[in-house]
Amino acid sequence: MLGKLARQHDPNVLVGFDHADDAGVYQIAPDQALVQTVDFFTPIVDDPYTFGQIAATNALSDVYAMGGRPLTSLALVCFPDKADLGILERILAGGLSKMVEAGCTVIGGHSIRDEETKFGYAVTGLVHPRKILANAGAKVADALIFTKALGTGVISTAIKKGKAEAGWIDAAIQSMTTLNKGAAEVIQQGQFRIHAMTDITGFGLIGHAREMALASDVSMRFYARRIPMLTGAIECVRAGYIPGGLVNNRDFAECLVGYDDAVSAEMRTMLFDPQTAGGLLIAVAAEDCDTLLQSLSAAGVSAAQIGEVVPRTKPLIAIQP
Repeated sequence: MLGKLARQHDPNVLVGFDHADDAGVYQIAPDQALVQTVDFFTPIVDDPYTFGQIAATNALSDVYAMGGRPLTSLALVCFPDKADLGILERILAGGLSKMVEAGCTVIGGHSIRDEETKFGYAVTGLVHPRKILANAGAKVADALIFTKALGTGVISTAIKKGKAEAGWIDAAIQSMTTLNKGAAEVIQQGQFRIHAMTDITGFGLIGHAREMALASDVSMRFYARRIPMLTGAIECVRAGYIPGGLVNNRDFAECLVGYDDAVSAEMRTMLFDPQTAGGLLIAVAAEDCDTLLQSLSAAGVSAAQIGEVVPRTKPLIAIQP
């Protein structure tokens, strides 16, 4: 809908909404720019404190995905008029715990009465204008590295249906409450030739890879066997715990995907799973791939090379076994 409105022309806007990127970037000095993002959603787990942690982790992720450092945040709260305020206090406490871990100061917020609880943050960070990691810029022959693993969408659906096993829940919560801070710090402190980066969230791996490929005018090849999956994710697909967002993602983007016949039906489905607080997809020069993977591992960050960038062709995204 924003695209239908009159465009504002401000030379300080380095990344705006027209780029389909993870966050907006606004230059405020020759060596300094603001990174701004906002994200909130309804509860996806029962425990209020954990929900707050997940919401904060998810909101912070877009700043990390742009190569930025979170600085301040504002809480966004929708809460039922007659609900127990103790629940809201736990949600806020969970969110604050992750903001403290990120070194991001909560400086206020806004709340409204709503029949359905919703929570999240508007986050502002800092980045050097010449060190922005947008979703455009991936180069042919780049390696594609993915941190974390897929599966939070289908597991969250199983949780809502009361069908998730304890191990599945633990794996999903661990992923959704792990900040991308560790990966971002490795990237910011190293000398890696990273050409593009995005985080994998609501549009799934294919949806966000599509944005990167189109913005960079390249195609991508992924290897299904290399893509990490959370414990229980494949079992959720087999049991039919498919979120509506996955179906929408698939309907929208699968027309750009070509599969090798050996790629399983479950894997084809998982590629469109909407992630909450998902990992980073990094396009890095092939020569720097192993060093980056080693540095991420040394920092305790789970990461794998799952594909590579290839010249623009059809299909836009190819999935190999």
